[in-house]
Amino acid sequence: MKKILFLILSLTFANHVFAAPMNMIGEKGNPNDIDRVIEIKMYDNYYEPNVIKVKKGETIKFIVQNLGEMVHEYNIATKEMHIKHQPEMQKLAEHGILLVDKIDMEKMKKMSKMDHSLSHSHSNSVIVEPKKTGEIIWKFTKDISLEMACNVPGHYETGMVGKIILSK
Repeated sequence: MKKILFLILSLTFANHVFAAPMNMIGEKGNPNDIDRVIEIKMYDNYYEPNVIKVKKGETIKFIVQNLGEMVHEYNIATKEMHIKHQPEMQKLAEHGILLVDKIDMEKMKKMSKMDHSLSHSHSNSVIVEPKKTGEIIWKFTKDISLEMACNVPGHYETGMVGKIILSK
């Protein structure tokens, strides 16, 4: 009984810890309320454009094209959140889910049943294989300094980071 209670409390606490930072930076956008579409091109190891401007309250649909030769991530967060997310991305690589040029989706699905952090299901982030496209719909509700970044191991450190400037 103690183990079950501990597990329930742990999961509840983990959900609150994860939800708080997401609410801190904005929220998943409603597809019916898109104000603007921004196209992002990912190359091996930079974004184009690497600076975007958004308004507080705006819902943006990001269409993210990976034109590079490696898998890349487009993640909207604060610098601190990116740093905290990097071990999760490292874990994906260590388990053979995140490879240099592809994502083993079957392995991700199977292993995420044992460890939810391996599912990479975040509304502020998308991992895209080379020559593929992903999308994020995000509502910018907070006045906070944000970055777009790739947290694939080594990419953030080599400069795959851009600025998201919020204006009023």
